[in-house]
Amino acid sequence: MNTTPRRRAVPAVALTALTALLLSACGSGEDDAAPAADDSSTGEETASPVTDAVTEPLVATFDGGLLVLDGETLDVAAEIELDGFNRLNPAGDDRHVMVSTSAGFRVLDATTGEFTGTEFPGEAPGHVVRHADKAVLFFDGTGEVIVFDPAELADGDPEPSRTYTSEEPHHGVAVELANGELLTTLGDPESRVGAMVLDADGEELARNEDCPGVHGEAAAQDEALVVGCQDGLLLYKDGEFTKIDSPDDYGRIGNQAGSDASPVVLGDYKSDPDAELERPERVALVDTTTGDLRLVDLGTSYTFRSLGRGPAGEALVLGTDGALHVIDPESGEVTDSVAVVDSWEEPLDWQQPRPALFVRGGTAYVTEPATEELHAVDLASGEVTASVTLPAAANELTGVVAGH
Repeated sequence: MNTTPRRRAVPAVALTALTALLLSACGSGEDDAAPAADDSSTGEETASPVTDAVTEPLVATFDGGLLVLDGETLDVAAEIELDGFNRLNPAGDDRHVMVSTSAGFRVLDATTGEFTGTEFPGEAPGHVVRHADKAVLFFDGTGEVIVFDPAELADGDPEPSRTYTSEEPHHGVAVELANGELLTTLGDPESRVGAMVLDADGEELARNEDCPGVHGEAAAQDEALVVGCQDGLLLYKDGEFTKIDSPDDYGRIGNQAGSDASPVVLGDYKSDPDAELERPERVALVDTTTGDLRLVDLGTSYTFRSLGRGPAGEALVLGTDGALHVIDPESGEVTDSVAVVDSWEEPLDWQQPRPALFVRGGTAYVTEPATEELHAVDLASGEVTASVTLPAAANELTGVVAGH
């Protein structure tokens, strides 16, 4: 067992600059690289104050900063200058977003368009997972895991309810279950091999090292957890790991999207280990109750920013044909395809903008960097209900999301 003392988030003004450790890609590239900001980032920002609270805010990154948008009108409420390549994740409450910078995770109050001053410092901040009313941070540069209650962000610096340090730093992920168990990945800077689960007291309960290139996570109905492998998925359910093999010797499921409304997990699927950049046209649907893995051929490629889930558990994939494809997760049938943006091609550099999908409730938001536009799609009607031109081409897109 390897644990560290509890640590509070500290105000950003008290931090010294930390250099991000950029891990090289271990697999196909774009979704394996460390999601921290560029080394040249100063972390300085300027912003215009928001006069009224932003409704259902969205946040987008662009080259040079962040845009805070009204989720109903899509109007730009604030523009924040922030150097470096920064990444975004919902914090897990109705007002905050976590921003990954070269110095660590910073907390943005998206309803006001201002950083709160709270920061979780560390090398190469990576994945943020929201589950069971907890937010879990993973630092690729140290292997450190920090768990906290996002409801405490509104009152200031949250007290971490748990910390853990991996045996070796790696590009990893962790998630805490409702019963206090902690699933965390296993690996080192050169390779990643699987995952293990610790109980609430830090004692190891389960381990599986049959998951080469472990990457990503998702939670399905009844709190079934999966992490992706280069040859399938690892499923953790009812206290045990189960390996679900891909139909190909190399069948990489590196990114997954889950839903509380469905036992089926949506995953990307790559089958060419030698490709400089594989542009897959098949997605994986994995039933966590039966262990069945089904491949669905979309007839169009997509990227790691293309996956989402609808309010009824429907699987959503934004294709390079410009359409948002809706898949019945039980049958694997494509039930609808909504034209949203012009056709596009995935750039070789994973940090370069490409259309991105963010889903909240019954609305899917889609960026179109080529035209600097943002579109809103009503999932019930399948109609594009709003489109706006942004001040700059959006790269990543997220918003406030309470809960999972």
